[in-house]
Amino acid sequence: MTADLDLAGALAACRRPGLEPPADEAVDADVARALAEDVGAGDLSAALLPDRSARAAIVSREAATVAGLPWALRCFARLDPQAMFHLHVRDGETIAAGAVLLEIEAGARAMVSGERCALNFLQTLSGTASETARHVARLAGSATRVLDTRKTLPGLRLAQKYAVRAGGGENHRMGLYDAVLIKENHIAAAGSIAAAVAAARRAGAGRFIEVEVEDLDELRQAIEAGAERIMLDEFAPEALAEAVAIAGGRAALEVSGSLTAERLSGIAALGVDYVSVGALTKHVRAVDLSMRLLA
Repeated sequence: MTADLDLAGALAACRRPGLEPPADEAVDADVARALAEDVGAGDLSAALLPDRSARAAIVSREAATVAGLPWALRCFARLDPQAMFHLHVRDGETIAAGAVLLEIEAGARAMVSGERCALNFLQTLSGTASETARHVARLAGSATRVLDTRKTLPGLRLAQKYAVRAGGGENHRMGLYDAVLIKENHIAAAGSIAAAVAAARRAGAGRFIEVEVEDLDELRQAIEAGAERIMLDEFAPEALAEAVAIAGGRAALEVSGSLTAERLSGIAALGVDYVSVGALTKHVRAVDLSMRLLA
């Protein structure tokens, strides 16, 4: 897809329009932490190699939706600032088994020292992007959108939520700081759904106010209180249909809990706005990638 590029050029080339990775400093921090964990005071095995220039390719053994290139590129460039990259794919694109994602030209020691961390980022984030893409495909033709949750790997939330976007999904709140989600314990502490929503409105915090409900009576209370979005947690199919009718478009509806692939199309047919799927980032199956030395 590209000629050999330095880090800055490769980072620009791997981006798809509309898919922005986290800020540079956030990705740099992820990479620095990963390399410190793995390389520590020095790679004892790499030190045995002649420090010559080498070329390698990262290859996928299975079909996947790619995510994580900004992290992988930095793993090599941090160890060899002169590293050059030849990109064959961008984040958010789908590849077949056997496809080359990128080629790297760098010092041999830097290459083998950065290999594991680069692959860890790529295989984990591509796993999230691929699973998200599968969920999005099952909802094709409907208006229902796929959301992630806060069930992320500690320290990798921004990265995993970026991978969800790479797979065609959307992000729910990033953390506790940017939206209000009133759940069972909040309701119990506030005294009622109405009281909890009123407190949130007085505080004026967050992008929107969402209430998680467990039955149709709580749904009616949340609508009456003026919640912008309502999460229907573990609702049976017949209750979901009734919930859509009760809401009548007065609040956006989000379905959560026990969302198997088999249920998605049926849920979308009811006309709900969102499905939130913790498994996208919690039950991660890494994509099978490998790095092969070419010369």
